[in-house]
Amino acid sequence: MPAPKKTARRSLLVTSAVLSSLALAAPVAVAAPKPSDSPSASASPSATPPASMSSVGGARLGRPGTQVNLASGVPVLPKDVSARSWIVADAESGDVLAAHNAHWRLAPASTLKMLFADTLLPKFPSDTKHKVVPADLAGIGAGSSMVGIKEEETYTVHDLWLGVFLRSGNDAVHVLSAMNGGVENTVEAMNEHAEELQALDTHVVSPDGYDAEGQVSSAYDLTLFARSGMQKKDFREYASTVRAKFPGQTKKGKKGKKVRESFEIQNTNRLLAGDSDVPVYQGIAGVKNGNTTNAGATFTGVAERGGKVLLVTVMNPEKPEHNEVYKETARLFDWGFKAAGKVQPVGELVPPKGAAQAKPGANPSGEAGGSGDGGGGTTGTGSKPVAGAPTEDGSSGIGTALGITGGVLVLLAGGAFLVNRRWPLPDLVRRRTRP
Repeated sequence: MPAPKKTARRSLLVTSAVLSSLALAAPVAVAAPKPSDSPSASASPSATPPASMSSVGGARLGRPGTQVNLASGVPVLPKDVSARSWIVADAESGDVLAAHNAHWRLAPASTLKMLFADTLLPKFPSDTKHKVVPADLAGIGAGSSMVGIKEEETYTVHDLWLGVFLRSGNDAVHVLSAMNGGVENTVEAMNEHAEELQALDTHVVSPDGYDAEGQVSSAYDLTLFARSGMQKKDFREYASTVRAKFPGQTKKGKKGKKVRESFEIQNTNRLLAGDSDVPVYQGIAGVKNGNTTNAGATFTGVAERGGKVLLVTVMNPEKPEHNEVYKETARLFDWGFKAAGKVQPVGELVPPKGAAQAKPGANPSGEAGGSGDGGGGTTGTGSKPVAGAPTEDGSSGIGTALGITGGVLVLLAGGAFLVNRRWPLPDLVRRRTRP
């Protein structure tokens, strides 16, 4: 089906009739065959995209190759992007500005943890405590990334989520899955949530993104997961945390008393934390990276500049250079910010099946485990911590909230997309220097 036509700009104030039409006129989800039905859908896909892919979000997104509407005044796409699949989208409107094999089903690696978090975050208050037993850590794949969880030690849910987001800890994922009734139950819940989000390229086998036969997603679906997750206050805070203290193992001190020290963990998202060959990207505020043998490097990021908020997903760059996935993401972000407002979209990020119009007075924070002020990080005294300043639990988060200006924001909270509400985004634009 053809990509829906949109006006070049959207007013912040729209009539109730337009709001209703946005909520109800979601495109029909037309997907390619499910991975379980396709013998070619595996953790190791072919070197070329299929000739026909899903048309969710617009017909052009289902075509192989690069899709972009170049015209006078629209900057040319960067030529040095080698990823098998990528997408650049407006996080507010859902407009897809450009894409390359957007619906190609590929191994997602740890970017799948965005779906894991979006599915499980609302289920446990952050101060819930859990004592780890050996069964919680069973079935973790060899060579998995780990945060360092120890058996017979007690952790809060807050600790576990820091382990998931910062260190991509598969041990933290398995403990949270055990709290949720086990891996099988969690995988089922993730697949159901993906279907609700209309992420029909995705088939979950392992909740941590570890390579598994038949486990696939796409740049389009990963972008849907990021968009849904980043509209939850606690998801935003975890995804934008640069470094934090994590509980260590209990040991006997010099006087025989039990002592439990902590150690520092740092976010492995290089556009957020920086590296020797990758500077912190101006305006970055998350989201998640991944890397496995079959997936290669994968990454989804969100960034804000000049009132524009973009999502970029990059899957499996062919160039073997160090940190290539972040370098290509940065180039696509640069293009997107220059092209926003000038380029005609080639498709859209669809809302969930249960999309509904916002109700007056609805809480937009989407904070799991309790109500939130929707302010994106204000303290109890009303002050706003400077980005990168330590929080009470010792984590270095991005606490300053940005209200998105302009556009129609489709906001997920309480199981419904709320239209025309502000999405407080952690601020990394000007307030933090490279670590």
